[in-house]
Order: sequence, then structure tokens, then C-alpha cells
Amino acid sequence: MGSKYGDWLKEQREAAGLTQQELADRAIMTRSHISHIEAGRRVPSKDDAKRLDRALNTGNVLQTFLPRTDVVIADYFESALELEQQATVIREFAPSLVPGILQTEPYMRGVIGAVFPPWSAEECDKLVVTRLNRAKILTDPTTPMVWALLDEAVLRRPVGGPEVMLEQIQHLIGLAESGRVRIHVLPLGLGVHSLLPGMLSLMSFEDQPPAAYTEGLYTGTLHDSPAIVEQLQGTYDLALGDALPIKESLALMRAAAKDYGHHD
Repeated sequence: MGSKYGDWLKEQREAAGLTQQELADRAIMTRSHISHIEAGRRVPSKDDAKRLDRALNTGNVLQTFLPRTDVVIADYFESALELEQQATVIREFAPSLVPGILQTEPYMRGVIGAVFPPWSAEECDKLVVTRLNRAKILTDPTTPMVWALLDEAVLRRPVGGPEVMLEQIQHLIGLAESGRVRIHVLPLGLGVHSLLPGMLSLMSFEDQPPAAYTEGLYTGTLHDSPAIVEQLQGTYDLALGDALPIKESLALMRAAAKDYGHHD
């Protein structure tokens, strides 16, 4: 996915006879960040744009024509998926459904089955494969570090029926008990909390600025603006402070699993 801004940056870099690494060295940035900007997946901060202008002797052009931040990107989801694979820390909040990387295959099919207009069996299979591939990042025992903040509604909504939910919650319990994923539950009794309006994914990296991804009905936004990302991180931390501790969250998940296990 390209962008006019990214394409222009690439043209200026190539006209100056610089590789991405050479430009990164001059601008005191990382090569991967330059690559993401040129591909249209990231928007540089004002400070980054200033350094790029200096490195390329382009006056203040890159600063002046910075794209408006936090626009809905046409391929927003693909960009978020690519960043997800590179993240060292992922913090998820889910208001109604289990986050994609934590879903079991039957649960995925239950979610996909509610899409309108209905998808073909081939389209469903393709999406399931994509989601299962995303979950492979959890096969590494330590990286990325994953935090999942779940509204209790996620556990109470019977996606796919009792058997599917029992398997899904047991999967979450296994991840939490092994320490691979830290899971906290926001109980329904809490009422309103700071993250209730929608899904949020926060991603941190070794060699580039943090990013955030939010999603609504048929829309998604990849947030690049440092100020917006910081605000979303603060909102997440506020909700985390209202969530149940790990031990109590596990107890609630076990109780939910037991309820589904008793279903006929």
C-alpha cells in the first residue's frame, strides 16, 4: 500500500542517492520506520518530518505537507496485521468478542457466520487461515508480551453455542495460567468504564514509535499520532485499574466455563 506522501519521500531519497538505511542514519530514525512511511503504513511525527527535511535538504516540505493523522486507511486492517507481527508488546481491549489472536477456530467460524452479506465457504476458510496464522506469534514463549483486557460480556456472549464457548474460555484460561498472556476482566457490575465505546489494540516496538488500532462497524483506524496514541494508552491504563486482578479474572473465567459445561 503506497501513499502520495510515502511515494514522494521515496522519490526524494532515491534522487539523493540514499538507501533507506542511509537516510535513517542521517535522520536518526530506523530503517523499518522509513520503510513503513514510504509504504504508507505510518505517518511521521512532526519531529521526524523535520529530521527528514534536514537529511534530504528539502527545506520544510515534509513538515508542511504531513498527511492528516488518524484517517481511515483503505487497507487499515492489513497494515495493523503487519505491525502486529512486529510488535514486542500488544495490549488488547475487547468489548464484545475475543481478540483475533486469542480465538479458537470454532469460535472464529461462529463470528464469521454473523457477517452480512454472508460469505462463501471459501471466503470463510481464507479468513480462518489468516486468523490462525496471526495467532502463531503466541508460539514464541516470550515475544510479543500480550495483555488482554476483556469486558465480561465477551465471556457471557455464547458465540457458536455452549460447546464452542467452553473450548474458547478453556483456551483463554490455559494461556493465562501458563503466563503467556495476561488476562484481566472488567466485570459487568462495574457499569461504564473508559474503554466501553470500542475495541482497541496498542502496539509497541523495539525500533519504531508505538501505534494503536481502533475498530468499529465496517471501519478501522490505524493511529500514528503520538498525542492520540498516548491518549489511548492512558484510557487503557485507566480501564485496567478498574479490572479484576489476575487471580479473580481467572476465577470468573472458570465460573463462566463451568456454566457452559452444564448446558444441555
